[in-house]
Amino acid sequence: MWPIARLAAFALVFGALVWLGAGRARATEQRLDGLNVIVSPGHPFGGASARLSLANAKRLGAETIAVVPFFWQSSPGDPDLSRGNDLTDDELRAAIRDAHALGLAVLVKPHVWVPETWAGAVAMNSEDDWREWFANYRRELARIAQVGDEEKAEALAIGTELSKTTQRPEWNALIDDARKRYPGRLLYVAHNADEAEAVPFWDRLDAIGVTLYPPLGADGDLAARRAAMQTSADRLDALAARTGKSIIVGEIGLRSAVGAAEKPWESAEERASTPDPLLQASVLADWLTVLDRPSVSGVLIWRWFTDPNSGGLRDTDFTVQRKPAECVLACAWSQRCKEDRAGIDGP
Repeated sequence: MWPIARLAAFALVFGALVWLGAGRARATEQRLDGLNVIVSPGHPFGGASARLSLANAKRLGAETIAVVPFFWQSSPGDPDLSRGNDLTDDELRAAIRDAHALGLAVLVKPHVWVPETWAGAVAMNSEDDWREWFANYRRELARIAQVGDEEKAEALAIGTELSKTTQRPEWNALIDDARKRYPGRLLYVAHNADEAEAVPFWDRLDAIGVTLYPPLGADGDLAARRAAMQTSADRLDALAARTGKSIIVGEIGLRSAVGAAEKPWESAEERASTPDPLLQASVLADWLTVLDRPSVSGVLIWRWFTDPNSGGLRDTDFTVQRKPAECVLACAWSQRCKEDRAGIDGP
């Protein structure tokens, strides 16, 4: 049993044991439960360390990984978007192949990276800039869609959290182009229920994707936290009923840091804090319990790195590696709770 198992016992008490009484939602379509896997410097997909990290995710009970190619632009209004250098086409291909070799499904899930802000800030300043931005975005999406098709990735997201772009009519032609290049399951990943409820093109896609980072209140206020989660999940239920589409939660996550529940989206670069790995484990356990419902056909945790030695008890970022959250995920995905408690309560 790993060294933090006794700490993990407390995390299980906070929330994960609730999971044991809940029947996992059954869906006719393939569920996508697992982890968003991000490339660590020096640990590219296709290398031995990345394969070990994927194998660790599989042993934890993950059934799916989201592979995240980044698109880059210098500012929210800059139409000059291009592919990042963190994940080449060959490395994306290797990621899908290595995941498939382990029996893992793959969602290819591009993100737009904008320095010192986020994808939700992307908005152009003129019609000409909008046309240029969409042409560049469509070109880069076509590249990863082609790889996804050739390697038979199980799903492709056409975008993630681009909330100021989704009312634009250009998305219709972009979706048509993606359909021609990639015949698999298509989704878009909206930011929270607010954007998800406003996206106008769900009827053109196969599933509704969403990231969930609503404010959860003070770290110790369990009632407020669970109420906020329930509100988000109920809104997604209503959206699924209205559209006839299932919900794939493309991201839930929390820093393992004091104060993280109040602003779950906040990064370690934005605010320094002391470690609190039990808070992260407790919040993820509550999310998994609340999201165990028929409308949800997958939940992907943010995040996991290709460096198998990432994370640890002193880390205050989002990764769940080598933290009590691993025990929570193993309990939810592999039903290994009895095994974990035996190790915790043993000699």
